[in-house]
Parts: sequence; C-alpha cells; structure tokens
Amino acid sequence: MLHHTQLSKQLIHHPLPPKFKFISTNQTQPPNSFSFLLDLCNNPKQLQHIHARFILHGLHQNPILSSKLIDNYANFGLFNLSQKVFNSNTNPTRTVYGSFVKNLYKFGEYKNALLVYQEMVVKSIYPDEYAYPFVLKSCFELGNVKNGKKIHGHMVKLGFDSDDLVGSALVEMYRVFDASGDAHQQSDKKPINWNSLIFEAFQNGDHEGSFRIFERMKMERFGPDSVTVVNLLRASVELKSLKLGRLVHGWVLASNLCESLDVNTALLSMYSKLGCLKDARLMFDKMPERDCVVWNLMISAYSNNGSPKESLDLLMQMVKCGIRPDLFTAIASISSIADLKSLKQGKQMHAHVVRNGSDYQVSVHNSLIDMYCKCDCLMAAIKVFDSITNKTVVSWSSIIKGYVSNEQFYDAISFFTKMKSEGFRIDSVTVINILPACVKIGVLKQVKYLHGYSTKSGLNSVPSLNTSLLVSYAKSGCIEMARKLFDEDALNTRDVITWNSMISACSKHGDWIECFDLYNKMKQLKLKPDRVTFLGMLTACVNSGSLKEGWGFFKEMTETYGCQPSHRHYACMVDLLGRTGHIREATELINSMPFIPDSQVWGPLLSACKLHSDTRVAELAAERLMSLEPKNAGNYVLLSNIYAAAGKWEGVARMRVCLRDKGLKKTPGCSWLEINGQVHEFRVADQSHPWKDYIYTILRNLELEIKEIKYKRSANFF
Repeated sequence: MLHHTQLSKQLIHHPLPPKFKFISTNQTQPPNSFSFLLDLCNNPKQLQHIHARFILHGLHQNPILSSKLIDNYANFGLFNLSQKVFNSNTNPTRTVYGSFVKNLYKFGEYKNALLVYQEMVVKSIYPDEYAYPFVLKSCFELGNVKNGKKIHGHMVKLGFDSDDLVGSALVEMYRVFDASGDAHQQSDKKPINWNSLIFEAFQNGDHEGSFRIFERMKMERFGPDSVTVVNLLRASVELKSLKLGRLVHGWVLASNLCESLDVNTALLSMYSKLGCLKDARLMFDKMPERDCVVWNLMISAYSNNGSPKESLDLLMQMVKCGIRPDLFTAIASISSIADLKSLKQGKQMHAHVVRNGSDYQVSVHNSLIDMYCKCDCLMAAIKVFDSITNKTVVSWSSIIKGYVSNEQFYDAISFFTKMKSEGFRIDSVTVINILPACVKIGVLKQVKYLHGYSTKSGLNSVPSLNTSLLVSYAKSGCIEMARKLFDEDALNTRDVITWNSMISACSKHGDWIECFDLYNKMKQLKLKPDRVTFLGMLTACVNSGSLKEGWGFFKEMTETYGCQPSHRHYACMVDLLGRTGHIREATELINSMPFIPDSQVWGPLLSACKLHSDTRVAELAAERLMSLEPKNAGNYVLLSNIYAAAGKWEGVARMRVCLRDKGLKKTPGCSWLEINGQVHEFRVADQSHPWKDYIYTILRNLELEIKEIKYKRSANFF
C-alpha cells in the first residue's frame, strides 16, 4: 500500500487505460457456512476466533471472506484490525479494495481513501458502483475539486455515472463544490437522485439522515414525489416516530399527493405499525381507492394491535365489497380467530382457505396449527401438521408450542428430537418454545443442552432467548446460573423484560432484598417499570411479609406510573393482607375492585381464612369460588379443613357430601426431581418409589432437626 504521508494532490495522475482489467483470484467463493459464521459474531472475540480458524485452514486470502472480515472488524470499531486484514492480502481484488475504501471513509480517513484509490488505478483495478460513492465523498470532504472531477471522468469512461448511487454521490459532491452549475446539470440529468440519496440513507440504517437529505432537497427547491414520501414514511416507522409520520402526512397534503394509492397505502402502513389505529382507520375510510393490499393492511393492523373482533368485522366488509381475500388476508384473520379462541370460526376459515386454494402456502398451514392449538384442539393441529408436505422450521416450532401450551410436555420434547433427526436447523423461536417443557418435567440437563446449542449457533444474541434461558434456569432451581446470564448482558442492552425476569426469579427464590435492589437499579437507569415489574415486587412482598412495602408498590404503580392493576396484582395484595392477619382490609380491597374478582383473588382470601381461623369470611370466599370453579375439589377440601379447625363438624360433613354427590376428588400434588439425568416423580404420601424407605427416613431426620432448632430458639427466647 502507498505510504499515508503522501499528499492527496498527487492523486490520480495515472491515465485511465483504454483496456482496463479486473484482478481475479484463483480462490473460489467459500461455502455459505463460512460467511454465515461471520454474520453470527456478536463480539470481537468471536470474530477473532473464527478469523484464526480461517488462517489455519488457508482461507485468509479468500476475497469474499477478507472483505467481510474488513467490514466486521470495522463495525466493531476495530479499524486497525481491518487494516491488518487488508495488508495481509497479497493480491487484493477490487472487492477487498472496495471494502477497505468504504471503511476508510467511514472512519474519517479521507486522504488515505484517495491514496488507496490511486493504488488501485496504478494496478488497473477500479472500484464497483458500490465503492465509487465513497471515493467521491472523500473528495468533497477534503474539498478537492480537481481530483473529484478527474474521478468523475474515470466513472464516465467506465459507464458508472449512469448508476443511481454514483449519480447521487456526484450530485452531493458538486453541490458542496458549487462548481459552476455542475450540480444542477447533474440533477437535471438524473432527477431521481435525491430519492436515491434518501433511499441509500434508509438502507444504511441512517433513518434520521433520510430526513436531513430531504431538508437539503427542499433547500434546492426540489419538491417531493410519491417515492420520496414512501421512503420517508418507512424511515418514520423505523424511528418509531409518530410525530415525523404526521409531518410527512402534512407534506403529502401540501404536495397534492393524496390521490396516489402508493402514498395512501404507505400512510396507512405507517399509522398501523406505530399503533395509531384511530388514524389508520380514518385514513382507510377516506381512501378513494382500496385494493386487496389496503384491506389486508387494515385487517392486520387490528389483528396485531389486540383488536381481533374488529379485524374479523372488517374481513366481512371486505367480502361484501367484492374484494376476494388472498392468503395474507387468511393469515391475519386466522391470527385474530386464535386470539378469540373461536373454534367454530376457525373451522369456517379453514374450509374457506381450502375452497379458495390458499392452502398451498405452508405459512397458512402454520397459522392454522397455531390457531387450533390456541383453541385447545390439538388433534386438529396435528392433522394439519401431518398434511404439510414441505414442512418448515416454523411448522415444527408451531406444533411444539402447541404441545407445550396443552401441557403435553413429553410429546413436545419427542417432536423436538424428531425435528433435529430430520435435519432441521433449530432457531431461537423453537428453543424458546421447548424450554418450558424442559422446566415443567424437571429436565435441567436439557436446559443446559439448549443453552450450549444456542451459544454455539450464535442464537444467544437474541435478547428474548437469553431471557427465556434465564427464566428456565431460575425455575429449575439454578438461580446462580440465571444471575450469571443476567450479568453477562451489557447494561445498556437489558430491556424491561430482562429486568422483570430477574426480579421475578429472585422473588421466587426468596432473595427479597435483591428484588428491591434490582428495582432501585432499574429506576436509576431511567427504565420505566411496567405491570409485570410490579407483579414481581408484590410477589416478593407477599413472600417476605412486607406489608408496608407492598402498599407502597401498589400505590406507586397507579399514582406514579399510571399502571392499572390486574386481577393478579389485586390477588397479591389480598394474599399479603391475608397472611399478615388483615382479613377485613383484604375483603374491603376486593369490594373496591373496578372489575369482578375472579378465583385468583378469592383463593388467597380463603387460604388466609384457614391460616387465621376466620370461618365467616371463609364461607363467603368459598361460596364465590364454588360458583366460579364448581369442579375444583380443592376449594371444598379447604373449606372443610377450616370447619374442622373451628370444630364445626356439621360443615365438614356438608362439604364431604358435596364432594361425594358431585363426584369430585382432589388431584394430588406432584413434583419432579432430576438426579444424574433421571427424572423422579413424587406425589403426596407416595409409596411407589423404589427408594421410599430411605427417602422417608431422611425426611423424618430432617423433621427432627427442624423441631430441635425450633426448641433451641424458644429456649433462648425465654
């Protein structure tokens, strides 16, 4: 490479040869797996490890891999390593040169970018249309008009000046130079270049840059067209800015573009994706022309934003208007039916899909599987799954999720094993779906396997998967591993869901002080607690008996953060008040609820009555529970025990008669324990285990030790 101390004014004295050549390489493009490995790297250490493997296997001279290595190191801010990769190439191709020039520009090395370009020209190698814009941008950053014009001449001879990206860079360069109207001349030649600049910024993830370019466009007195508006609306969605979206809508009205179907569709999409259903519906109703795409957008908007009934109502209107639904309509409608858990409507939609020939798409089958599973019709879901000839990862993931949601955990794991044996690559969604099954049957070994697989496959870069692993470890009793996963996440990458999961884990493991500490740290980071956060904190207060703190969180939830308590929040407060002996206050809280209390609320009150022998309130709570859950034998047994403790044997007899007449039996409790990879199942008063004598001996010894500790504490007290 040329020395960086040379002056940029010496650049490009080498004339363009009449017959230029592109340097080729003897190495072939690597298998997709090699490039894929680089894309999976989420930290520099992983990238360096894979780079070392490439060197060991002689792949470090491959132009495709070298180019990606240069880009990836630069993306991690390690431009010095990008430069080393470039310098290690004995015979760089234009692909390698292009990546290096691009990153030289991005790191402000404008002079060096031009020097590398000069080196390319000397070797008769020229950049492609993707690299040339960065050479031009380096010129106008340095204010080097002379070299900019020479490079422009090179591009004209190569035929690259007709490319949109190159043309946009030329417009920008001459605008900066203001070189005797050359910018206007180029703009007249390529009037779409401003749109190309906006689109390029959007594609590169510089969504705010799209709006800055638009401001410059207006300063140059160029008005927006439909392409401009569509790109700006897409940028508004990526920025999650309803304010910018409304601003673009204003420009649409001012520019008289409101008759364009493309613009109206983009506006509808923007309002829908930003969750503004009211404005989306207004936009939909005022549209002079509505095709199937427009109807699908509005139906999907309702479906994705928690309004399934409105989504299906709109589907009926669509059919009445003579618009034939397509497979995208079917997918959105099936999702709404699943949310409503309406099996009848689901079967009707399935028949409609088959009748209209939309069932050829595997995505429709996947939606049907999910719908039938949510409607508790697992057999129908299995039939749909078995009928798919071209199953995808989503198909397997959907049926596995269905088995888990229907509490058939062993079948879920069996399907997961079958999926792997048939050669399907497990993705993050599949891992998230199967983890609850492993936790429910107590297979910690499988959780660890999935964790290891996720790490090796690079899936641990998905935040939702890390959170699922954290929850799974916590529920499996490995709170230390859960905490390790939490601490491994960078502080600025932890979202509210991750914090909630850790708070909930600590709460369930009895580490209430840590719960309060996590909550305070979360607030210090300016993260807004949500309803799940407060549910975790209230649970911690229940388990620790912290009544004062519990009331504080309950009030802070509504008064400070505007979160409306759900049944579960009220259930926690009733449980907390009941455990601490405040039965009357718990009853008053239930009576003040803005909605009808369910079994989650009455259950803790009945349990508290047993703890504090309050038969009067217990009868009230039990009466409500029996009307809500007439087939739950546990409620009758609990009230019977309360009567027995109070010596009310008539009540005990009455409850036993109710159980006998209704044919109810209390389901015995069941626990799983994994030892050396083998799962052991235990029930109440279980005598079936082969080691039962040894187990009960240990339990009796533990009971004696507990009594001895209690006795010593009592003696010390007196």
